[in-house]
Amino acid sequence: MHFPFLSIIVFTPLVAALIILLYKPEQKKAIRITALSAAVFALAMSLWVYFTYDKVAVGYQFIEKYNWMPALGISLHFGVDGMSAPLVLLTGVVMVTGVMISWGIDDRPREFFAFLFILASGVFGVFASLDLFMLFFFYEIAVFPMYLLISIWGWIKTREYAAMKLTLYLFIGSVVSMIGALVMYWTSGMHTFDMLVLETAKFTPTFQKIWFLPVFLGFAILGGIFPFHNWSPDGHVAAPTAVSMFHAGVLMKLGAFAALRVGIMLLPQGAIFWAPLIMGLALVNIVYGAFIASVQTDFKYVIGFSSVSHMGLVMMGFATLTPEGLTGAGVQMFSHGIMTALFFAAVGMVYDRAHTRQIPELGGMIKPLPLVGIGVIVGSLVSMGMPGFSGFIAEFPIFMGMWKTHALVAIIAAISIVVTASYVLLVVRRVFFGKMPEALEGHIAPIRNLDKIALVLLMTLMIGIGLFPALIVPWVQTGVQHILALLGGA
Repeated sequence: MHFPFLSIIVFTPLVAALIILLYKPEQKKAIRITALSAAVFALAMSLWVYFTYDKVAVGYQFIEKYNWMPALGISLHFGVDGMSAPLVLLTGVVMVTGVMISWGIDDRPREFFAFLFILASGVFGVFASLDLFMLFFFYEIAVFPMYLLISIWGWIKTREYAAMKLTLYLFIGSVVSMIGALVMYWTSGMHTFDMLVLETAKFTPTFQKIWFLPVFLGFAILGGIFPFHNWSPDGHVAAPTAVSMFHAGVLMKLGAFAALRVGIMLLPQGAIFWAPLIMGLALVNIVYGAFIASVQTDFKYVIGFSSVSHMGLVMMGFATLTPEGLTGAGVQMFSHGIMTALFFAAVGMVYDRAHTRQIPELGGMIKPLPLVGIGVIVGSLVSMGMPGFSGFIAEFPIFMGMWKTHALVAIIAAISIVVTASYVLLVVRRVFFGKMPEALEGHIAPIRNLDKIALVLLMTLMIGIGLFPALIVPWVQTGVQHILALLGGA
């Protein structure tokens, strides 16, 4: 038995949450140091798994299996492939930067960090699970703390409404997917939830066509797919900064990844049959999301709708079912996760100092907050797919995959690139350049050193991948080969 890296990664946040809850509420410094130490440790383990992953071997690595309820075919079964290894790393990065940016939270930091870490444990669990039952188990663990984090620490105007809306949407979606998973369990006749075994189950084409859509869309709700995307911008805006970073950076990838892992990989013929519909829904996401983002006046809503548009590209990459499209989608999940974490961190820093997110009430922020301004500019270049940044490495293959299957769809989707460029550049100009409103003159405090470290780390990753695609593309390609083998065998 080799060293249980994945178990340690998955359960480190959970153990840290329990330790944090043992502190007295007034021990705020100890709570923060414990949170940061646990997050750094989880990131270090994630980096080890990522860089020791064998990019030549196709399939799952770092496999661990512990029988939990053998009578029902349920086991704690962990493993990562080229699609999930970058997402485990992404979660580690967002966890560390989220803790750094939440350093100043003074309202019950003990409970805040505990809930944030329970959520992180659920996220790690979904990305590492090879057992369908445990995937759902961790999926629910990841969704539940969001309600508390938003409704207690969120934006006071909309937090209860947004938290309830988010929870109901995601809960209903996961119930629909769960029904599909149970039907697969009984129909396979194998009496196991092991997804590696279920991949070999010869489900009939009719069965796959019937059950693909409920399973895929149930998870894709968390990925923000149209028309079930409505919870997402409200959730982004109401959440506190670190939770917005988790929400957009990691949770939306959770939905997309589970839709791929359970929907496309276990029901490949269903995926081939329904791909045009998924492509159509994703196209609406991409173009509609970009246009709606362009007319927002709230800085956070701009990024919320931008996320809906960019997650449409992930779904579009899946729907192409081509090597290029799937590779692009895998890279886009990582790139978009880092980009939105950076954007929401920057918005949080501006809001904490200016006490407004209304774009017309802001201006001249580049002088007191130069690094925040640079961060938003780098994020904007990634967002509009500028060569030399991670967004280009992700979006270009997706458009290649689209062109290969549906050239007209690629042309329509390309409208979003122009619209995205226009609104991100306008936001940068209005918020960071121009004249600062008199009400804000002299009131904008500089950011903390930890905030600076978080911004530089996120920017470095986006520029690094843009300049050196070999830092991620070979990993994703090994995952794609496995998916294509399943689709080819359909």
